[in-house]
Amino acid sequence: MDPTTALLTLADWQRAYREGASPRSLLFALAARLRRDSPAEAWITRTDDDGLAAQIGALEARLAKYPDRAAALAAMPLLGVPFAVKDNIDVLGLPTTAACPAFEREVWAHASAVAQLVDAGAVCVGKTNLDQFATGLVGARSPHGRPSSTFAADRISGGSSSGSAVVVSRGDVPFALGTDTAGSGRVPAGFNNIVGLKPTPGRVSSAGVLPACRSIDCVSVLALTVADAAQVLAVIEGADTADAYSAFVAGPARLSAALRVGVPREPLTAGDIGYAAAFDRAVAQLEALGHRVVPIAFAPLHAVAELLYGGPWVAERHAVVQTLLDRDPTALDPTVRRVIERAREFSATDTFRAQYALREAQRDSTALWQQVDLLMVPTAPTHPTHAAIDFDPLGANALLGTYTNFVNLLGWCALALPAGFADHGLPFGVTFIAPGAADAALARFGQQWEAQVQLPLGATGRPFAATADAAAPWPASAATLPIAVVGAHLAGLPLNGQLTERGATLREVTSTAPYYRLFALPNTTPPKPGLLRVADGGASIAIEVWDVPITAVGSFLALIPPPLGLGSLELTDGRHVHGFVCEAHALAGARDVTEFGGWRAFLASRSPT
Repeated sequence: MDPTTALLTLADWQRAYREGASPRSLLFALAARLRRDSPAEAWITRTDDDGLAAQIGALEARLAKYPDRAAALAAMPLLGVPFAVKDNIDVLGLPTTAACPAFEREVWAHASAVAQLVDAGAVCVGKTNLDQFATGLVGARSPHGRPSSTFAADRISGGSSSGSAVVVSRGDVPFALGTDTAGSGRVPAGFNNIVGLKPTPGRVSSAGVLPACRSIDCVSVLALTVADAAQVLAVIEGADTADAYSAFVAGPARLSAALRVGVPREPLTAGDIGYAAAFDRAVAQLEALGHRVVPIAFAPLHAVAELLYGGPWVAERHAVVQTLLDRDPTALDPTVRRVIERAREFSATDTFRAQYALREAQRDSTALWQQVDLLMVPTAPTHPTHAAIDFDPLGANALLGTYTNFVNLLGWCALALPAGFADHGLPFGVTFIAPGAADAALARFGQQWEAQVQLPLGATGRPFAATADAAAPWPASAATLPIAVVGAHLAGLPLNGQLTERGATLREVTSTAPYYRLFALPNTTPPKPGLLRVADGGASIAIEVWDVPITAVGSFLALIPPPLGLGSLELTDGRHVHGFVCEAHALAGARDVTEFGGWRAFLASRSPT
């Protein structure tokens, strides 16, 4: 049996190398398996044996510099891990075609994202198929064949990152790069029961990526688990002067434990494949995780989505292929040509009007995040057959973008996740959408969802298991200061908004060490307690620890009235954090409420039955 068939996740490959496996033997065995078993229509160019040997030789030379495998893996977290790349992303030694043979070009350097993966020890095994020029959500617009969903040969794979999704779902590689302008890294993830991570625009460099819409393009990650996708994002993210649209910003590390999750008030699903019932089950899963579902109107977001293909942004696609289109229009797929030729209908005036409309929508959309913390949508409203795409290529494609097209235009991040199976055994996926820069926190949330639904990995049949190394790289987040709160700032109490308005998130619910007494301060509005450390007669007091962005700590401190202040608190496990304390003189005559064990319990004792 080929040993690589058991190596599906990053943790599997890392474990094999930690135990002494040879990159040369494993990677050549994988290459042989891919030639034998992987569907030809998923690929455009495979790395040949000479190219693979060159990469392995370079990797072995780097390995020789480390005293052992553990040290090598610490320096190269993706050591010897194979990956695939969508063929609109440059890989040194392989041509970039964007699924258009007449456009093929030799490249002289890796794309920035690929270079970072190679620096981390990863090995590229080939370039994958796509909707030509990354124009489509179907995966069927390519002269190299039409990949199918790994679950149904008569159903499309989704696109444009079609080949990347298929080879990940099959377990041929643990991860692959795609791109995502309008859903191209999310829709195929949903149709193949895998994870599709779409970063905030600008978080990952697009240098070396053939643009679709350069101003909003994203390099995306397709993987079998959230942890794997997040590790890859951690490697490839960051500012890059080679990309004029690079705009890396670190956001929160995690979201609150209980979230308000916006869902479509009237979810759009189509066909008779059971997606409506599958989405209802996903909503129930969300509630089972302890989150509050908030139905909202999606009409304003759909209006933004209309701008992408119904407005002048299609001219960005025309800018890429104009020379070829003018010289040889038949070189383009007929449907791709119809889409791109619409650019000729728009004027510069139309472009500015659309920009004004988008800027207004971006302004107005900030109000949405005052109502909800996340959005959850069906990744796609339906899963078309190849025959349906042939019958109505543009209409079917437009339907697939219902819940994807607006995200990049608004500067948000998204994570497509498996959510179960609908009728006929077809996979069903949901996408969680968060504000820009919330990538690290969204991935943490995705792990909770993944653990709840417990679905098999892609089409491999292997059950889900959380096997990621806790020390593995994780996307960057903004620096925070943990602050313990004991009274009116607790979640749901009157002053908690002072934390949430500053982007603070609940880290944990815990207790102090048994060295404190709690007092109800007189004449305070809203009612507040005072916490005092004592030498004798103390008790553990229930508290919450909130992560407050460093940039907001000063403004939060300015709101704290005397006799309260921030000091050092000892937690029940011996850790110390900053937290609310009280000046001792203010407690003279104050009621001692230590016996209740916390402020909530004291307030509850005063409430009428």
